[in-house]
Amino acid sequence: MAEIVQQGSGSERHALGQRWRAVARRYAGLALALTLFGCALQDADGPQTYDVSQASRLFSTGYQDVVDVYIEDLNVPALAFAGLDGLSSIDPAVSVAHDERHLTLDIDGRRAGNFNRPAPQDLDAWGRLTADAIEAMRSSSVSLSKAESEAVYKAVFTGIIAELDDFSRYSGREQARENRASRDGFGGIGVRIRIIDEGVKVLSVMEGTPAESAGLREQDIITAIDGEPAPGMSQREVVRRLRGPVRTKVRVVVARESESKSVKITLTRTHIVPQTVRYRAEGNVAYIRVSGFNQNTSQTLRQKMLHARREQGAKLKGFVLDLRGNPGGLLDQAVSVSDLFMTRGRIVSTHGRHPDSHQFFEARSDDLAYGLPLAVLVNGNSASASEIVAAALQDSGRAVVIGTNSFGKGTVQTVLRLPNEGELTLTWARFHAPSGYALQQRGVLPNICTSGPNITAAALLAQVRLGQLLIDRATRSGNIEPQNQAALSALRSRCPVADGDREIDLQVALAVVGDGKLYSQILRGGPETAERSSD
Repeated sequence: MAEIVQQGSGSERHALGQRWRAVARRYAGLALALTLFGCALQDADGPQTYDVSQASRLFSTGYQDVVDVYIEDLNVPALAFAGLDGLSSIDPAVSVAHDERHLTLDIDGRRAGNFNRPAPQDLDAWGRLTADAIEAMRSSSVSLSKAESEAVYKAVFTGIIAELDDFSRYSGREQARENRASRDGFGGIGVRIRIIDEGVKVLSVMEGTPAESAGLREQDIITAIDGEPAPGMSQREVVRRLRGPVRTKVRVVVARESESKSVKITLTRTHIVPQTVRYRAEGNVAYIRVSGFNQNTSQTLRQKMLHARREQGAKLKGFVLDLRGNPGGLLDQAVSVSDLFMTRGRIVSTHGRHPDSHQFFEARSDDLAYGLPLAVLVNGNSASASEIVAAALQDSGRAVVIGTNSFGKGTVQTVLRLPNEGELTLTWARFHAPSGYALQQRGVLPNICTSGPNITAAALLAQVRLGQLLIDRATRSGNIEPQNQAALSALRSRCPVADGDREIDLQVALAVVGDGKLYSQILRGGPETAERSSD
């Protein structure tokens, strides 16, 4: 599952007292996958040899990040020992021992080094110790001496992260670049591709991109890039050649089934943010699929909603927001997406170890759907930011949630850029639905549960019209302590998770959105009765 990463503009900073403000100046901002981005300190390409001073700076920064940000207080010496133990993934003969005063290193039973332990809170000293210990072991280990610096960093940080939770992680330089490209965009042409024997197959062309403007088409096969034959290029090489600085040009040669000759196309790169929102009309209902939450998601969703209203006019009956399989993304985007449908009320709150992790996000804009019926689809792979949206719209009474129990990924991660251009993704808070329950390990229970064998949309809807099969608000939002695994399991068993795009989900959603009376009945929690209607 992707994190919910918190990110914001360069002017938005976390302030965790004076110490945290100093840390925040190094980082770029706060975002919803729950991630913080830091300023770049170096950007070298290609393999790098191990350098003690650079490694010392890197590890000191990493320890500082964990101490400042992670949701729980941690013991830095224990992290350092775990990190050094991680080097056994490169050389299994590595052995690390320590007592109250010393750290001892052995390689295959031979002494490789002995160091005095620094004071527990001297993070710079622990960074130096980690770097020096690695250098000592490299002198005695052939495997470590041959390992590139990034392999060493990964081994150490993997050991450190193993002491944290399942959603914290280290990304090396190359992976971190891809992560940033997915969140923030990159200079490119706007295509999805796949490597085939003949070259590079275009799987799709994004709207409003250089690829679309230049006439690239789905199923085109790129046979050359800037004069170099594409067959035989790796995916990484193709991506490197197609991406580049904004306003620079790239030339491709395309084989097209409808053309007898190859087509030469020159494209000018622009800033590309991966497309996460797609729209189509389902009768008089606007169906909108959101596959993730990056920096453009809420703005693109706004555009799609306006397009649906222009296209269908007064015939538009409502919206289906499909979040099935959506793994999450930026926190601010989850808030903004929810805000497109809500006029007031709490969207989400976050709570962690630091005072400034206690944040509250409120709806503040008009309902772009003008109060039309709204159904939200979720499944077992809807996680993080998508759970924030589903919970906000459900708790506010703005939407009917349909599908199965969602994943239950209810923590906020902060992404911190490191001196080697890698990233530490650290859990720093938990988020809570408007009604107060924590989503971690619990997820969002739908109003209408579609899981179960051999059930049809027609049969399910017939029972819903009788007030059956609805999961009531008290059950969905009741307080359960995170440590009460039995109660959490019992709650989730009310609507067991299902994966994939099950047809019944959309069938039920379209029926509910298209029937205003049924939609209102579900939001009330049951059908009108003579007693209720006389009140």
